Amino acid sequence: MTQTIAPRVRTLVLLLLAAACALLAGAGPASAHAALTGSDPRQGAVVDKAPAQVSLTFSESVSMDDDSLRVLDPKGRRVDDGRPSGTGGTTYSVKLHAGLPDGTYTVTYQVVSADSHPVAGAYTFSVGAPSETSVSVSAQAAGGGFVGGLYGVGRYVSYAAFVVLVGGAAFVLACWPRGSGVRAVQRLVVSGWLALTAATLLLLLLRGSYTGSGKLADVFDLSLLGEVLQTKSGAALVSRLLLLAAAALFIAVLFGAYDKREDEERRDLTFGLAVGGSVVAAGLAATWAMSEHASVGLQAGLAMPVDVVHLIAVATWLGGLTALLVALYRGPAQTPVPTVAVRRFSRIAFGSVVALVATGTYQSWRQLGSWTAFTDTRYGQLLLVKIGLVAVLVGIAYFSRRWTAQLAETVPAVAGQRQKERVAASGGRGDDEANATGKTTTAGKAGAASKAGAAGKATAAGEAKAAGKTKAAGKASGTGKGSGGSQRAAQLARQRAAVDAARQKRQRDADPHRFGLRRSVLAEAGVAVVLLAVTTVLTQTEPGRTEEDAKAAGATSATSAAPATGAVTLDMPFDTGGQNGKGVVRVELDPARVGANDLHLYVERPDGTAFDIPEVKVALTQKAKDIGPLPVAPDHITTGHWSADGVQIPMAGDWEVAVTVRTSDIDQVTLTKNAQIG
Repeated sequence: MTQTIAPRVRTLVLLLLAAACALLAGAGPASAHAALTGSDPRQGAVVDKAPAQVSLTFSESVSMDDDSLRVLDPKGRRVDDGRPSGTGGTTYSVKLHAGLPDGTYTVTYQVVSADSHPVAGAYTFSVGAPSETSVSVSAQAAGGGFVGGLYGVGRYVSYAAFVVLVGGAAFVLACWPRGSGVRAVQRLVVSGWLALTAATLLLLLLRGSYTGSGKLADVFDLSLLGEVLQTKSGAALVSRLLLLAAAALFIAVLFGAYDKREDEERRDLTFGLAVGGSVVAAGLAATWAMSEHASVGLQAGLAMPVDVVHLIAVATWLGGLTALLVALYRGPAQTPVPTVAVRRFSRIAFGSVVALVATGTYQSWRQLGSWTAFTDTRYGQLLLVKIGLVAVLVGIAYFSRRWTAQLAETVPAVAGQRQKERVAASGGRGDDEANATGKTTTAGKAGAASKAGAAGKATAAGEAKAAGKTKAAGKASGTGKGSGGSQRAAQLARQRAAVDAARQKRQRDADPHRFGLRRSVLAEAGVAVVLLAVTTVLTQTEPGRTEEDAKAAGATSATSAAPATGAVTLDMPFDTGGQNGKGVVRVELDPARVGANDLHLYVERPDGTAFDIPEVKVALTQKAKDIGPLPVAPDHITTGHWSADGVQIPMAGDWEVAVTVRTSDIDQVTLTKNAQIG
């Protein structure tokens, strides 16, 4: 049965690896997690005179250096002073040189968002009138190229290694203490530690180039590395390395002193290892929580511990599953995974799934913000895929629990049958087998006396009988002397051990319930590989809330880039209730675009004749961006006519125009109407 299933296993593994690679290949460079939500001047805007500065507003705080925000003239020369400054939490500005001529100017930016991902982009605005420019305004690559690819690989490896390290150690400590002496399990956990350490060092070295120039040569720039160490991401990576040193001590004890202790001493040591291991695992998980999605946005103080619990639950479930799979397929036949260990892991995995559902629900609400974001954003679509994979994993785990229950029911019967087989085999082999097991039989005594009388010669006749060998093999062994005889005896011992291991493996694999458990665990692990890949891509994908903000900002920019269509006219009837309290206010904005505008206001009676009133005031507000009210005090020109020149409107969008009309000392009313500024 093992031979027939091997091709299927290889095919399944190859298919799952191909699916994981396709997901990772489609991830591309890390997406920007801070979106540009506003700028002054706006993209595509045409202003009458050069502004004193350029301001950018992001959806979250970002970090900058002197070259992060640049303004270039039509010939590609810098016209900013190179010292960006924050003006309002998420708004940053750079001053421009005085006396800039007319033409099209390009604004470029490359910053690092608060969740550690690089953000880059470019746009243009014009002074006086648009002109030709030699500067390309195509979006700059952020976190791309060869360095970006290496950085992405480091992220994937670090997540997978964390899962294997924490989950494998938890499986040994909580489910199968005897597994600490199994070489395959030891190699798995140690490999996880080595991979996580190497990936962390790689990320630390690549960090400066990844968020900056993108050049491979900058990886070895020590000054750049010093700057990285002063950032939040650099501190998180260094903290991870320090915690990995503590994890190395934990692994040494788990697979060293712990394995050599007796049951009583092992129980005493288990508590200390559990506490220490939990602290180290939580610390490692916190290095991700403190520098990525959870550290910014809504309820960051609650989101970070929730993210730690989420990561540990993932590692406990998927890492423990990997350790179980390795033990089932690569563990020695002499020490198979006991049923009680599988049942313990089943309970722990169920608790991990409950924790994943609870923390994942909170994270989804926090990162999406709306139901439509599930289908309208890439983050929401990937999250739907992740939810589907978790559901599939839970379904497969259900069948694993069934196989575990059936395995538990058959263990007593199998043990009894094996005892009978050993008794029968012992009787068939006769006195030499009894002598090999230390039985005090007559033949055993005779064999011992014969060996003693041989004065160091290797008779090996009893050895050949114990192994089921022919007499010829016994004679060949007996003829050897000195080192040749000892080598032959060692060779026979290895052959006997191999035969015994093969027999035990056949007996183990012949159990249909254990075979079914191995197959279901393999399927679980395969789906888990794809799930881990999707989860890693999610950490590099722009959250739904931010993506929707970016879309809204893009729509506003497109509106502002549209050519002006002329003045906007608003007619607003009023009635203050007093004498001469009824009439119509007409407001005209020309050219109704971002920048300077001329405002004209006319007051007429219901019959259309112009007349004066004691006071009229105007205010402009954009509620969507929480801008305003911006007051406008028009000057009286003639009967029923007021005017204001150079009314500045900072950005395009839907603006509320509020007009306060006072017809007497006590009679007044405020009228509002919306106008689209392009």
